[in-house]
Amino acid sequence: MKNKRLVTVLGMLPILMVLGNSMLIPILPSIEEALQLKEKWSGWILSSFTIPAAICIPFVGFLSDRFGRNRIIQFSLWLILLGSVMCVSSAWMENPVPLFMAGRGIQGMGAAGTTPLAMALAGDLFVGEERTEALAALEVFNGIGKVIAPVIGAALTIYLSWNHAFWIFPLLCVLILVGLHHHLKDRNMDVQRRQNGLKNYVKHIGVVFTSKGLLLLPLYAIGGIGLFLLFGILFFLSYHIENTFHIDGFFKGFSFMFPLGAMTVSSIWCGRRVKTDEERGWCYIKWGIGMMTVPLGTLTFFHSLDILLLCITICFGGLGLILPVLNTFITSSVSERERGFVVSMYGAFRFLGVALGPIFYSIWKGDVNSMYIISFIFSLVNVLLLLVISFRRKKVSADGLGWSLK
Repeated sequence: MKNKRLVTVLGMLPILMVLGNSMLIPILPSIEEALQLKEKWSGWILSSFTIPAAICIPFVGFLSDRFGRNRIIQFSLWLILLGSVMCVSSAWMENPVPLFMAGRGIQGMGAAGTTPLAMALAGDLFVGEERTEALAALEVFNGIGKVIAPVIGAALTIYLSWNHAFWIFPLLCVLILVGLHHHLKDRNMDVQRRQNGLKNYVKHIGVVFTSKGLLLLPLYAIGGIGLFLLFGILFFLSYHIENTFHIDGFFKGFSFMFPLGAMTVSSIWCGRRVKTDEERGWCYIKWGIGMMTVPLGTLTFFHSLDILLLCITICFGGLGLILPVLNTFITSSVSERERGFVVSMYGAFRFLGVALGPIFYSIWKGDVNSMYIISFIFSLVNVLLLLVISFRRKKVSADGLGWSLK
């Protein structure tokens, strides 16, 4: 694939977004203690970042369609940098909670312009197999971020106080800004499709969701539910390992590498094999949903730590098959002029899953049996969504509204 350096720069955007929450999971108890938060409010340490992101993502997608992906990405990075400095500074305040939560909110607003716009920009820059490979690479970077983030968070707090872990965000922001300036400065990517006016733009968006909405919305939901389960279970696992088995620090971060590593490996494998083969992509979605449903069903009967790690490793390996295909299908479903908004709506569903997972699992973790049953039910919802898609897909194909993968 050409422009590997550019793909690497774009890949740092999903890593930046993932670090926003995953890096904090192993150190949640430390942050909770420093902020003197009650346990039921601890989920908001993560959700104060992801809820603003989910709200802002559709607006960021619209703005990127009108004013340029590169310009909006750079503005988003400056927001993340500002929010990070606020989080670091909060530790030195007498009442740190307001400044910390405000900083996390600003970080979240900036994160809205990372992964969704990276996918949209990759869709603009590449076509055919290169687009599939680039989008799969972004999901791999996403997975790598999920693998290394807990280890980074746990390792940093061995030597530094919890607030200094937030300095990693400004560092990455500066690296990405330099990379974008270097690799996109001669590209005409920010000459936007404004000639037809806002009215025509809205009309095109309406046509897209009228013709393909019954396919796009279930795909959005599958991605959102998958990430809801991922971050919810990881949130539960962080407390379960520490409070039940008294495993803390680096080794707790290391335990997250098994499920997240499986997700990364399966994403790499999927991205290399899908290419422009639409039918193969649908098969991988089916396999992935099956790999999520069966282990979650098993956890309703067996709760030991080894069974838990095995089941969620298989489960997230299945999610790694699903997400690269969803990225390609959704990004390739529309032209460049609507891509920012359509892909950003997908990003909003993903962010909502990330945001709501820790909140609900912080409530459900009090009754482990019920929590596993609810998780299994959510996986069955994805099975039902897949059945809806299978019926709708035939009509979309018959109407000539395919995904333009080639």
